[in-house]
Amino acid sequence: MTFKALQNQQLTPDLKNFHNHQIHQHHQDTGKNVSTHHWIDVAVQTPAHSQIGGLLSYRCPFDVQTGQLVRVPLGQREVLGVVWAVSETAPADMPASAVRDATGLLEGLPPLDERWRQLVQFSAQYYQRSLGEVALSALPPQLRDLSSEQLARRLKKQAQATAVQIQPGHALSEEQTAVLAQMQSQAGPFLLFGSTGSGKTEVYLQAVERMLLADPQAQALLMVPEINLTPQLEERVQARFGEQAVVAMHSGMTPAQRLKGWLAAHAGHARIVLGTRMAIFASMPHLKLIVVDEEHDPSYKQQEGARYSARDLAVYRGRLHNAQVLLASATPSLESWHLSRPAEEGGRYLRLHMPSRIGTALLPKVRRVDMNHQAKKAVLSAPLLAALQERVERGEQCMLLLNRRGYAPVLHCADCGWKSECKHCSAFRVFHKIDRTLRCHHCGLTERVPRACPECGNADIAPIGRGTEQLEEHLGELLAHVKRPDGAPIHIARIDADTTRLKGALESQLASVHSGEVDILVGTQMIAKGHDFRRITLVAAVNPDTALFSSDFRAPERLFALLMQAAGRAGREASQSATSEMWVQTFHPTHPLFEALKKHDYPAFAASELAERTAADLPPISHQALLRADARSQDVAQGLLNAARETLEAQLSADPATADLVMQVSLYPAVPMSMQRVADVERAQMLLESPSRMALQKMLWHLHGVLHHLRSQPEHKGVIRWLVDVDPQAI
Repeated sequence: MTFKALQNQQLTPDLKNFHNHQIHQHHQDTGKNVSTHHWIDVAVQTPAHSQIGGLLSYRCPFDVQTGQLVRVPLGQREVLGVVWAVSETAPADMPASAVRDATGLLEGLPPLDERWRQLVQFSAQYYQRSLGEVALSALPPQLRDLSSEQLARRLKKQAQATAVQIQPGHALSEEQTAVLAQMQSQAGPFLLFGSTGSGKTEVYLQAVERMLLADPQAQALLMVPEINLTPQLEERVQARFGEQAVVAMHSGMTPAQRLKGWLAAHAGHARIVLGTRMAIFASMPHLKLIVVDEEHDPSYKQQEGARYSARDLAVYRGRLHNAQVLLASATPSLESWHLSRPAEEGGRYLRLHMPSRIGTALLPKVRRVDMNHQAKKAVLSAPLLAALQERVERGEQCMLLLNRRGYAPVLHCADCGWKSECKHCSAFRVFHKIDRTLRCHHCGLTERVPRACPECGNADIAPIGRGTEQLEEHLGELLAHVKRPDGAPIHIARIDADTTRLKGALESQLASVHSGEVDILVGTQMIAKGHDFRRITLVAAVNPDTALFSSDFRAPERLFALLMQAAGRAGREASQSATSEMWVQTFHPTHPLFEALKKHDYPAFAASELAERTAADLPPISHQALLRADARSQDVAQGLLNAARETLEAQLSADPATADLVMQVSLYPAVPMSMQRVADVERAQMLLESPSRMALQKMLWHLHGVLHHLRSQPEHKGVIRWLVDVDPQAI
């Protein structure tokens, strides 16, 4: 796609209605087989910051259809591409010397349909990436290396579509019944606001069941935010609909597994796809239902390559397929909550509400501990320790949340002030006591802990702060005398990124919790959401205050969601819910966030946050994008961004047709990123902000041309790369 073509595109003001047109093509898409020696426009994988960002034209000596996969020459390589358009005439502007022939066709694979291609091209346009980059990254990596013969063998192994054997579900509550009735009578999209333990998963399964019974070919996409939530849901879905009907899609799968699942979905054999954010691009020709579980979770936003939001794309894809879309959470994102306001106020989603837990189960009582009144430097307050002991002695389970892995965030020398900084990043290396290492969680640099301070030789270097590893050790010391009802010693376990590295480790650890083997579970946020722990009656947040006064305006929203989700792990068994508790240790017990948490009052918290966002003109009231530059020096990185801002504003102001954009979009001076240096690369960013999504998109498209021009100038040769993040989740 040319820059001029981008400039001429018409934009609409919101994500839902943004894409009503096709990407600029050289030729009209026929969608039919044509005679030999014709021309095709092909999407190949190229990065957004390269000069090759659009479709490439090739002469094609064999019959082909739009949506098929072909092999074409690109430079000195042969690459896989997706046919986007077919024509019997050569492009008028192509010189004879530039003509190159497509070299092969990946036969036997049904073409990627028009709706899939529309999803891809919208994503490329909106998130400012190349079309081929989005298209090819959405396909299984193995497809790029398979011959037609190898593909044929794998297709032959694919299970044929079979009738789904639906097992009966649980009896529905009145609230669940009402929600499903609304989904049957309304088009959506829907935001299901349901308390933790309210039975949202059963609503998903019932919705899938009704869809499958209504349409023998229909497919459903069930999305979860993280891989560690997939196994338990997959087991439940397979038990309900049969193993042959369900495939998983996430980055933890092997290339062969990904290919097998993708082929099953593409052929329509898999009726249900269960996956993380990458599954939003699964080829599902008969898609009729999309569920986004825990829709508030930041994990739905991709942070590398094309920085798409799978949650937002789910809404758009539902529109393409005329499929129902159900976003669900006990703590919805403020974006979704704002969009589910009454229609007369501008809302576009229908809000569904399930405030009660299943059966007679009650939400846990929230208790705040004022750490100002506890012993100085105390990690765990005396009342919390007493409560933990009481629960263990009664045979109940507890969970402690500390969102920081490792033993301590930093090692420190009191004599000279040395700290365990990473020499490649603007961050500290974390002390991991279990293997006596210092690890950078950003670049991966790992070294043995020094015997003495590297600067002054002082042997008395000590850890500062606490992580989950130290908390686990500390608990073991404080509660060493505590016995279980059978007289056995207390069992404390830890689940975080360090303890779940090995394949199958997470499943094994979760099984020990579910079986009752573990008395106290210590972990990071990965244990706080989605898990159905039936024996836990007490949950405690050890140190949540760090997020209260963060420079990130989204920090309170994330903290409230994390604490509400963590509280939801307690008292899920009705017989124990009346005595379940959520403890919060804080130096600010009267903070409005904790006041709302005490009442489990998400609407009050959301109203307060939205009022602040409105006053400050922050998302979801306004719209943002970040332009980032990476270079070997901070001056070079900032130099490119500031030059782009000055050049762009001058160009747009000089043209009456674009002068209004300068007034509608604020471009702020470049600044270092909060994590300024990673792996010896300096990073800078520039914020763009506008009340109009349309104006912001137009500005970004103009910006691309300016950046390509500036990048070629000598003073900017030191820039490694630049990228755009639309609707960023952190600034």
